[in-house]
Amino acid sequence: MGLIQCKDVCKSFGEKVALDHVSVDIPKGKIFGLLGPNGAGKTTLIRIINRITIPNGGEVLFDGRPITQDDVEKIGYLPEERGLYRKMKVGEQAMYFAQLKGMTSREAAIELKKWFVRFGIESWWNKKVEELSKGMAQKVQFITTVVHKPSLLILDEPFSGFDPVNAQIIREEILRLKAEGATIILSTHNMESVEELCDNIALINKSHVVITGGVDEIRHKYGNNNVELIYTGKPLESANGLFTVLSDQDDAGRHTAVLALDGSADSNKALREIISQGVAVNSFKELVPRMNDIFIKLVTEEDQL
Repeated sequence: MGLIQCKDVCKSFGEKVALDHVSVDIPKGKIFGLLGPNGAGKTTLIRIINRITIPNGGEVLFDGRPITQDDVEKIGYLPEERGLYRKMKVGEQAMYFAQLKGMTSREAAIELKKWFVRFGIESWWNKKVEELSKGMAQKVQFITTVVHKPSLLILDEPFSGFDPVNAQIIREEILRLKAEGATIILSTHNMESVEELCDNIALINKSHVVITGGVDEIRHKYGNNNVELIYTGKPLESANGLFTVLSDQDDAGRHTAVLALDGSADSNKALREIISQGVAVNSFKELVPRMNDIFIKLVTEEDQL
């Protein structure tokens, strides 16, 4: 059983259907990617989990029982629309948000100082938010989201506004929080981050779930039985009933080829046939499609229905 279970969740705004019987199961201690194009319903689902919005139908379970306002105290939510008060000092504001989540003043001060040191921003404590760059403000808001050690983190486009170096720092922190037992919902358009961070995903399009499951499982499911072969020797020829050579690039005798294995072909038999043609095999590996390609394929197919 997942930490969060959404069962047949429906939500409409007037005649606009935002969510149409959406069901997802978010496992404990995992990073769950919530994917979909703009307007698909991701933010509405996040708001329902946070009890900001009430669904028209269905239910959300937290650890096996209907979610309550008390459970929201155990959630850290980083919305895509950031919400720091520009005229307040950074430290004063961080303390305010930490205490809203139930921390005492002493607990908040201790934990916030640890985070400010970890991010190398101790000197920002008495600066006003309006003095910070967008990336700096993002760091502060990330800290205020995680400081109370929530069991569930919901991060909506957490890398927005960061340069590559700081984006990598946030990725490492997300993985560290997962290792410490947090369950994380990651809503993002960054497919590279999905492949790097997520254990499971749900793709929402046009208000319903298109596909959900493990990232590796989905990537293999949508594979097209192609392999990459790196070899030296004379050019490889297709073998009837085993494989077809789709492409073969020759770089001073070192070949990089893409082969399409026949539907019933065994990869070991294909490899033996390759070797029998007198080539020296350097590597032979399955070509698994990227999540970005799968995302585009599924959304495009949906839009054509």
